[in-house]
Amino acid sequence: MPTLEEIKSALSTVQEPELHRDVVSLGMIKNVSHDNGAVHVTLELTTPACPLKDELRQRIETAVGKLSGVKKVDVEFTARVAQARPVTGKMPIEGVKNVIAVYACKGGVGKSTVAVNIATALAARGAKVGLLDADIYGPNIPLMMGASGRPEGSGENKIAPLVAHGVKLMSLGFLTDAKTPMIWRGPMVHGALQQLLRETDWADLDYLIVDLPPGTGDAQLTLIQSVPLAGVIFVSTPQAVSLADGVKGIEMFKKLDVPILGIVENMSGFKCPDCGHVTNIFSRGGAEAEAAHYGIPFLGAVPLEAEVVTSGDTGRPIVLSHPESLAAVAFTHMAELAAAQVSVAQFEKGAVPIAP
Repeated sequence: MPTLEEIKSALSTVQEPELHRDVVSLGMIKNVSHDNGAVHVTLELTTPACPLKDELRQRIETAVGKLSGVKKVDVEFTARVAQARPVTGKMPIEGVKNVIAVYACKGGVGKSTVAVNIATALAARGAKVGLLDADIYGPNIPLMMGASGRPEGSGENKIAPLVAHGVKLMSLGFLTDAKTPMIWRGPMVHGALQQLLRETDWADLDYLIVDLPPGTGDAQLTLIQSVPLAGVIFVSTPQAVSLADGVKGIEMFKKLDVPILGIVENMSGFKCPDCGHVTNIFSRGGAEAEAAHYGIPFLGAVPLEAEVVTSGDTGRPIVLSHPESLAAVAFTHMAELAAAQVSVAQFEKGAVPIAP
């Protein structure tokens, strides 16, 4: 059998596919042991939703398996999500490591559906996730997550979020009557959003997903100017009228120096369940082309499926109700890519090993 040092030397040839450094110098190898020709490696990922886990496993098995005397390589994965680095002038949210905004400049493009399914997919992968409904005028998260009731106090002048599908939830919809319109001016929106952000007992989250309202107004500025954002996910349909508005949002976040994690093309093609013919009702490929134009990652396209609607109306996101559907697979992949983008951005800012 090779020595532990020889095994670690072999591991030092294995590069993390996105960070482009070897897993040893990155501090990702947490334990190495061997017995009777079997080698056990424990590797700590930067997110439990890592999209390249299988590729990493294969690279490790190949590198270590070449050593003389090795008959079997067993790779165990753990995960530790890093805390976002401080940003001057912006106060972190207590108990939250990373804040990810989901945004669309135009309403009606499925932004809340994307936020709900990304949050649920991350939680299903083992991440600790919260979902904040920042759409003060039209809070839909309670309905789409199948949650109801009023939050209770948790001490220290904070309120405990509700929980559904493993995700901690907070929304003005839990605190007001469903039929009451929010006829509020900008300062009231700012105050309400700050309370929802900072007076909720989030208690140790890897990711807080914030479902922003459409537009370029008070709610967006409140979040951008007061909270260090790990990044924003843009949602658009492929049609030109949606993309024309989306450009304004992209420019806003760029000017305010907020990282853009990627663009999602929602309602991208409809496949007839009977004949299999695909109809591009809202066109197709427009958001992907826009992402290429701006040099922004394209997180993927979500097709039109009836189950997306019924899942939202019944409070069970499609990634849970129909996990094998095309839409659910797309949402899950988007969640993994977004989490990976956060990890890469953190590493590039610090350029230091991920874990001591």
